[in-house]
Amino acid sequence: MSATPVIASSLARPARPDRPLFVVGLLLVLVIVFAGFAPTFYLKGLFGSPPLSNLLLAHGLVMSTWIALLVMQTALVELGRTDLHRRLGVAGVGVAVLLVVIGAAAALGAAQRGFSPAPQVTPLMFLAIPLVDLLVFSILVGTAIAKRRKSATHKRLMLLATVSIWTPAVARLPIDTLKQVGMPAFFGVTIACVLLVVAIDTIRHRRLHPAFGWGAALVIAAVPARIALAQSDAWVSIAGRLVALIS
Repeated sequence: MSATPVIASSLARPARPDRPLFVVGLLLVLVIVFAGFAPTFYLKGLFGSPPLSNLLLAHGLVMSTWIALLVMQTALVELGRTDLHRRLGVAGVGVAVLLVVIGAAAALGAAQRGFSPAPQVTPLMFLAIPLVDLLVFSILVGTAIAKRRKSATHKRLMLLATVSIWTPAVARLPIDTLKQVGMPAFFGVTIACVLLVVAIDTIRHRRLHPAFGWGAALVIAAVPARIALAQSDAWVSIAGRLVALIS
């Protein structure tokens, strides 16, 4: 009788490592963010781009620090240094807070300057896009921190959180087709990459991880939600008040 559990255990399918998932995810993040912001930030000296304000420089530095932390944290886990991973995670919380605060300030500053990516979209309408981005990022990161003791959930939410805020990088990719289509294409690339990462993970593990299930649903549902919000009169009124606060 005692041999039965042993036999069942030996026949059980071993857990598949998550390394391929995060290699693909991190490569996507690094390539798209660097390619999108190389002309205006990372390699701006080579492109002769105009100087950036201190706020935008800070925004770029904090975003870059967040991505560097994501890479370092993943590497530490792979090396078995979970002790350093936990210590660095405390700094990561601070970087996440800075990213949201500085990102919101940069979005409000852009609206104040009258920035809009399309003539039919007013600056106050467009302000809904980055602010909802930051809200989704905050929800995903906050839940990931709360679930930090559940490694599989924690790391999936951290990856999704990072992908959820890279649409501005997608919008700056030097691809004419994307630029001609505009915002639907930018959001489409983000959604496609989210679905790709989730599909790879689901196929490898033969099940949809709950964190990827609701997290991906949140990222995708936020796209039409922010567009509907941006077109509402109530939002335009609220956005006008927010911009007035920094004027």
